[in-house]
Amino acid sequence: MSLGDRLQWLDRHVNLEAKAGKVGGLSLDRMRTLVDALGDPQTAYPVIHITGTNGKGSTARMITALLAESGLTVGTYTSPHLERINERISRNNEPIDDDDLADLLADLERLEPAIGVTNSYFELLTAAGLKWFADIAVDVAVVEVGLLGRYDATNVCDGLVAVVTNVGHDHTDGLDGWSARIAEEKSGIVKPGSSLVLGETDPDLLPIFQRAGAREIFERERDFECESNELAVGGRLLYLRTPQAAYEDVFLSLHGAHQGDNAACALTAAESFFDAPLSDDVVRAALASMRVPGRFEVVGREPLIVLDGAHNIEGAATAAATLRDDFKADGETILVVAMLSPREPMPILEALDAEDASVVIASSAPSPRAVPPEDIAKAAEELGTQAIVEPDIATALERAKRLADPEDAILVTGSLWFIGAARALLASPR
Repeated sequence: MSLGDRLQWLDRHVNLEAKAGKVGGLSLDRMRTLVDALGDPQTAYPVIHITGTNGKGSTARMITALLAESGLTVGTYTSPHLERINERISRNNEPIDDDDLADLLADLERLEPAIGVTNSYFELLTAAGLKWFADIAVDVAVVEVGLLGRYDATNVCDGLVAVVTNVGHDHTDGLDGWSARIAEEKSGIVKPGSSLVLGETDPDLLPIFQRAGAREIFERERDFECESNELAVGGRLLYLRTPQAAYEDVFLSLHGAHQGDNAACALTAAESFFDAPLSDDVVRAALASMRVPGRFEVVGREPLIVLDGAHNIEGAATAAATLRDDFKADGETILVVAMLSPREPMPILEALDAEDASVVIASSAPSPRAVPPEDIAKAAEELGTQAIVEPDIATALERAKRLADPEDAILVTGSLWFIGAARALLASPR
């Protein structure tokens, strides 16, 4: 049967990505039962495991590029996808093809009655990715956590290297001690004897990660960092210091100063995996060819049109800073925004500097968790900004383009579900 048939079966399972609110009964028992029935494919290759509030997707792609440029076959598992589910499972950054994914899901459908448990949508996709990596005999898998870490389905993997990019305001109630609680959950991916690349620099959180049991910890700003990060045409020019080497005048083909920190984490993780520095040629080739769809992705000029999945406060502030610092548009800024609950519109809009925008076009993400665009527009108006409600994504984008002059900038931002739908209209080859 076709991939479409298999996806209909998959969609009948609980999809926590589409469910708002708290999730109870956290456990890895169902996931362990599933991978055990598959022969524990996650043990067939070494794993680099990545978590963090922001930047983990970009960091995963950079690590993949560095390892692939070094001559390895690299399986990469990420989430969520933007346009096609195949994006989540890739080999050397090339998504799995429809037939292979359909076969994997068919195997899982046949297996489900025999193992006595019903897994979630994310658990089944994770198992499919881990199984495919074993089937195609990857040299290493780069696995991105879906949510937090300790009870994430990906944590059936024992990462040889664990990466924590940062700890920020997401999936939290914001009450006292929230950052420590999130750090505890993220530290759950660190396995005894592994190496930890720690991008978070809050000294109060360091003891939490020290207790996690890593053989060695590489701390950003102590053991590695992006020492120089300058604007360049089409990206950034970096000086990267790692525990084993220094890499000068490295061009990174991504926008935003924050990508320098992600590059430093990725390079340190790759070095830790090899226990050796990488050659300058490998680093330059890998980072100069980077592409991360939906992460400050320029899809139009005159007016400038940018897609960025800034789905939390830190991400929104980073998007605003990148637009301001990297592009310095002469005209006005138009925001096209959609987001998912339980996020509140006001803090996100404030972080986006919405009060300085000429207009906020409030739209709706294609998800049952979509925040009503009327709520987004109301928050924008409370900030003193003109707001327009356009629930339909295509209509919202066309409205923004009609309002924009050639020197203006349109920032399409918010939920990755929204960015994926917008990208299908603005950036896809078709």
